[in-house]
Amino acid sequence: MDLPRYPTRPKPGDRVAIVSPSRGLPALFPHVYELGLRRLREEFGLEPVEYPTTRRMGADPRDRARDLTAAFADPTITAVLATVGGDDLITVTPHLDDEVIRANPKPYFGYSDNTNVLNHLYRLGMVAYHGGSVLVHLGRPGKAHPLTVDSLRAALFTPGWYDLTPAPEWGDRPNPWTDPDSLAYEPEMLPGEGWHWQGPANVVRGRTWGGNLEVLNWLLAADRVPPAAALAGSVLLIETSQELPSDTEVYRILRNLGERGLLAGFPAVLVGRAKAWDFDRPHTLDQRRAYAAAQRAAVTRAGAEYAPDAVLVFDVDLGHTDPQLIVPYGGEILVDAVDRRIAVRY
Repeated sequence: MDLPRYPTRPKPGDRVAIVSPSRGLPALFPHVYELGLRRLREEFGLEPVEYPTTRRMGADPRDRARDLTAAFADPTITAVLATVGGDDLITVTPHLDDEVIRANPKPYFGYSDNTNVLNHLYRLGMVAYHGGSVLVHLGRPGKAHPLTVDSLRAALFTPGWYDLTPAPEWGDRPNPWTDPDSLAYEPEMLPGEGWHWQGPANVVRGRTWGGNLEVLNWLLAADRVPPAAALAGSVLLIETSQELPSDTEVYRILRNLGERGLLAGFPAVLVGRAKAWDFDRPHTLDQRRAYAAAQRAAVTRAGAEYAPDAVLVFDVDLGHTDPQLIVPYGGEILVDAVDRRIAVRY
């Protein structure tokens, strides 16, 4: 396994770029965004630096790419944080200046549609970070979740190994951003039930790759994923979004990965806790449990068909649910099915 290239990390007091390469939602929800920026300053000691498209909805993909390239090029910027996700970042990455980014590696934090950037940086040989959102996590109502804060702080400032922790409570029903008063109270949370392990009692150590499953499907269609041989031995990270893809769709995407020869090369797969509620689909608790169970069955089926010897770990807090743990993308991870432990190297 090639040694991953970890960019130099920031330190308190540094300037960090705040970008919206996907959607410019800070323009629509400035009260949430400003809360996230305040916590970044007060709780992490970092100075946020905005770019022209950070608060602009519908910005041209070339302008968004120009901002992201500029963030990497600026020698006074030591990390880059995405405000939120979206659905068209696949149109932005072709306009990035790869020579500039290669010459100025920096930690990049994002998830969901930011899978496009994470995969792009991976292909440039750079470790990035799956997770973190100025709006969703730093702008969380009530307070930022302690597990998220601890994980993000460690990823930002502390090199070395970090044990991921199953959340004692979790939620997938956020407060409405359209109501500024909702920032005063924390969202609904449910009791945690730990991780769910399947497969052999193996210890797997490798590099990570993957991200949002729907976006991975787009990347497959656009032929922008690394070849199977390059990913063999990696640990696959997958999670699904607030669009709530059906269990059938989840299975079919994984089947496509299998037919491409990718799934067979992953000795372990971490599956993010399934988000099962959204404002246009306000499922009951029983419906949410049924949705999560069906998704788990779909992943299990695909794993049995294409990666029968892989370790599968479900309900890891790395996706669209609350809290969110930061996982290095392209960095090292240890998945220990003997001691039921997951550790990542920041």
